[in-house]
Amino acid sequence: MTTEDRGAAGPYVEYDGLPVLHRSEVKLPLIHPYAPVKAGRYLTPGGGWMTIGKAEETPAHLRITLDHLGCPAQCVEEKDAAFRRLALAVEGYCVHAGCRHRPAFSDGVFRHFELRNGTVSLAAFVRAVLAIELGDLIPAGRIVKDSEARFGPVRRLEGSDAEGQEEAH
Repeated sequence: MTTEDRGAAGPYVEYDGLPVLHRSEVKLPLIHPYAPVKAGRYLTPGGGWMTIGKAEETPAHLRITLDHLGCPAQCVEEKDAAFRRLALAVEGYCVHAGCRHRPAFSDGVFRHFELRNGTVSLAAFVRAVLAIELGDLIPAGRIVKDSEARFGPVRRLEGSDAEGQEEAH
């Protein structure tokens, strides 16, 4: 274990081969793609932090956040596109149910997803997110195919998150 000083926010500690973490984060549990999934804060296999909880503004949803601060390998174009496509696929369930909430996804090192209760299982969704993080797009592709079979093509990836939101919701 090595220590890296990052100023006021430090000290940061290398932990289990993951990017350096703040000393308080070393105690967070590691989330495994095939383990049971429940609300809480976890370290992911790809070096991120995942938080799973109820969406306060929209109680019929779960909010899953994925934070990759300090890990530029998770912010490559291919992964951004896969995360966005997965978010838009689960958004199809929201549009079909008449939900009105903010966009289900934001690009970059801090991503958040809104997952409607009773649609895609939480375990399947988390497994797909973790698989993208590790470079496997197959689980996310299954969710996208299921969504497209039910609701038609997933919206295009081009443009900002706000485009098309008013008409879609």
